[in-house]
Amino acid sequence: MSTTATETPSATPLQKVSVLTLAGMVVGSMVGGGVFTLPSGFGSATGVFGALIAWTIAGFGMLMLAFVFQTLALRKPELDNGIYVYAQAGFGNYAGFNAAWGYWASNVVGNVFFMTFAMASIGAFVPGLGQGNTVLAVLLGSLGVWIFHILISRGVRQAAVINRIVTIAKLVPILVFVVIAAVSFDAGIFTDNFWGGDAHTAGSLFDQVTDTMLITTFVFLGIEGASVYSRMARRREDVGRATILGFVSTLALFASVTLVSYGVLPQKDLASAKEPSMGVVLESVVGSWGATFIDIGVIISVLGAYLAWTLLNAEVLYTPARTEVMPRILAKENANRTPIVALIVTNVSVQLFLLLVLVVDNALTFMLSLDTALTLVPYLLAAAYALKLTLTGETYDGAEAAGRRKQRVVAAIAVVYSLYLLYAAGPEFLLLGCIVYAPGTLLYLVARRERSENVFTRVEAAACVLLWALAILGVILIATDVVKV
Repeated sequence: MSTTATETPSATPLQKVSVLTLAGMVVGSMVGGGVFTLPSGFGSATGVFGALIAWTIAGFGMLMLAFVFQTLALRKPELDNGIYVYAQAGFGNYAGFNAAWGYWASNVVGNVFFMTFAMASIGAFVPGLGQGNTVLAVLLGSLGVWIFHILISRGVRQAAVINRIVTIAKLVPILVFVVIAAVSFDAGIFTDNFWGGDAHTAGSLFDQVTDTMLITTFVFLGIEGASVYSRMARRREDVGRATILGFVSTLALFASVTLVSYGVLPQKDLASAKEPSMGVVLESVVGSWGATFIDIGVIISVLGAYLAWTLLNAEVLYTPARTEVMPRILAKENANRTPIVALIVTNVSVQLFLLLVLVVDNALTFMLSLDTALTLVPYLLAAAYALKLTLTGETYDGAEAAGRRKQRVVAAIAVVYSLYLLYAAGPEFLLLGCIVYAPGTLLYLVARRERSENVFTRVEAAACVLLWALAILGVILIATDVVKV
């Protein structure tokens, strides 16, 4: 077994963080580049009425997921790194591995999106960066990857404190945008944007709302941030409190950005706005400095989100390596208690994907969609585990009958919402997800073999065969242009 810093007498003890710091990690994870694309994302999909329904569904569904993470944190306090370990505890090691692998891979792809978006925004001030896909942009982005690596390797707590400071700084331009857009609000434009299309039918409205689901899911990624860092909480109940506090704050912010934009520009102008579309909206009100102001906000926001997600991703590889799911080498820490091997693997992967920006068409759109699709399965498995606990009665006693029924309803809604998101993602993104998930099985084989344990149960073997079959089918369909990505 590899020696880690936890076995070294000179190792510094793991320092705990407050509920506000945990909530800052949740907000820092969710408030990234996505919020700056909301005006065009919603404008191209629906009008005011559809947006209200979409945010109601997304807010309610994500609130149920937030309650799921809160409940699991309290009922299963021995389980750390919840986004993967709940799947493992509920459905076996292979399910736990896939939750960890898919979540980690989605974060890697998301970090490439963040870094590329940052370079594109810096391009407004520095010639030669283009849309973040030039050689100079990739070189500068690569430098940023390894600067963040050095920062985090010096200690997770120190990086978490910096993340809290950055979170406050990046909220300022978003709040300024909401205030200015609200003051400039035009009721006539808002009314014209109300229906979002010519056909005022239930079917049309359903399609409009469904088209927004990947957008809302992407901006809400990170709701589980406090659960991932549960081992660092001072009190176990702080995990749930931080999750709810972070969620409510970001929901209010995201919905405000969307709705005030409908009162500034016609829907067709929102739909055609270049990214960051929030800058286009603000520029139409205050002039060219508005776009510059938002560009600066994007740079701060996405680099802050990059820091938050890199912190999360190192944890996602580190903890499974301690509990039979990942190879042991990933559990190695340095003297600062940073999971250094997991951090290196994460940043090397980001670096490799960053190089693909030079050769892949529409890399930002592709990576944003793939990031979202990969995260849906871990969310679904966590919700399903919470539902399983209420059905089996594990952790509940006879005096908790009413609470058990309530939490069963919450978990069931979270499961249904997660399934709806999979439907909204569409078959192309589900196949892409299988293509990423399937090769990860090779890493799982290494982890099981080094512990001299059986690789699969019969059910897991069947699931593995199905996963590989869908991955191969996806490759064939994409290669023959039957499925467009």
